[in-house]
Amino acid sequence: MTRCMCQFIETICYEQGRFQRIDLHNERCNRTRGVFFGLQPPLRLELFLSIPAHLKDETVKCRITYGIDIVSIEYDLYKLKLVKSLQLVSDNMIDYSFKCADRTRLNSLFQLRGQSDDILIVKTILIIDSSCANIIFRKEKEWYSQQNPLLHGTRIESYMRDGRVTPTLLQPKDLPLFSEARLVNAMISIENSPVIMIENIKY
Repeated sequence: MTRCMCQFIETICYEQGRFQRIDLHNERCNRTRGVFFGLQPPLRLELFLSIPAHLKDETVKCRITYGIDIVSIEYDLYKLKLVKSLQLVSDNMIDYSFKCADRTRLNSLFQLRGQSDDILIVKTILIIDSSCANIIFRKEKEWYSQQNPLLHGTRIESYMRDGRVTPTLLQPKDLPLFSEARLVNAMISIENSPVIMIENIKY
């Protein structure tokens, strides 16, 4: 197998004194390493993580860059970005199945957001993700999300496994069926995600 020169990212949330969903991050990291680098001894990311003393009581964004092995780890105090509007953008060729460090294509799409806070990508008529998060939609008391997102985030994966979010196929024409949307990722839960009203998703 040709050695892959790609680098990949795991973004892990540290809050309430512990690293969140570490097992799911390990699963995704080692699955990615297997695809791109062949059979490798699995990494246990928690063995490489150590929160700086001045951040131990904070919510911290831990960014691990890796290939076959760990390349770097960064720890940053996390501040929630307020996203309350989205611009639909189409890209039928985009592929971000693996959390690659190279976000050039995503960054280019983000520049098309106009007056909105972020984008909502449409691929082959299906709504997939924003530029950096999975999206969920509320219908009455139930939450739904794209069953084939751009990237399977660890938080949305945990919600689906717990039955809290139902995977389905979503198209822009389905938006009026829902009352609101929220973005979720490693750092953003349903509870702390800003509400995006459906009328604030622009065509």
